[in-house]
Amino acid sequence: MGSWLSRKSKFDDTSNTVYLMQMPRGTRVPSLSPFPLKLETYLRMAKISHKSILGFSLSSKGKIPWIRHRGKDVADSQFSIEYLNKEFGVDFNAHLTNEEKAVSRAFLKMVEENLFWVLVCYRWFFMDPKDFGFSKPIPWLWLAYIRRMTRGYAYGHGMGRHSEEEIFHIGKLDLQALSDYLGAKKFLFGDKPSETDCSVFGMLAQFVFSDTKSPYCALIKKEFPNLERYCHTMRDAFWPDWDDVLKKGSS
Repeated sequence: MGSWLSRKSKFDDTSNTVYLMQMPRGTRVPSLSPFPLKLETYLRMAKISHKSILGFSLSSKGKIPWIRHRGKDVADSQFSIEYLNKEFGVDFNAHLTNEEKAVSRAFLKMVEENLFWVLVCYRWFFMDPKDFGFSKPIPWLWLAYIRRMTRGYAYGHGMGRHSEEEIFHIGKLDLQALSDYLGAKKFLFGDKPSETDCSVFGMLAQFVFSDTKSPYCALIKKEFPNLERYCHTMRDAFWPDWDDVLKKGSS
């Protein structure tokens, strides 16, 4: 699991604390990746004792975030949540009907397998690097390497084969679907948050709070204001210390 495991002092495997490995904080959102923000929001919703370890060490699958709990390492945000559900007896979908669970699954996949690549393409193909929101400037050689690598990933996925206008069209349809389903509800499925709310918030927060100069932020404010309201609702409910976290750069 990379260099983190060589620093044994960072982990107390006898405690019930969950260690969350994620990238350093952003300047406008606690994580510039939707997936660490999704997982940390879940941990807060579930009131599970956790500690964030900030850095760029990758999991056995070559990605972040990942967690360590009682000596066990779990890669992937969704597998981490499924593991924690079992370990801590959490079920944020208990109030959903089977039909709603099916809709929840569909939205999860839309957000993480489609809208995510809209975000990736915007940031790494079209966005001004000065607007990224990293706590430190990105060295140009590293930026060039990531851009080249990301273009390959996006092309392989399929999203990277489209024009900027076509990608925006795809993103708009996804945001429209979320807005139409959310309506005037507090959370995606009513007055109680579900597991998928963590994923949806992790993604939408990138547009609403971080990429404020993007056409997607402008689109949300103009045509889908309920999505902006939803982001503020989630932030207020589970991140009352949002500004402090950004200021301190740690949790």
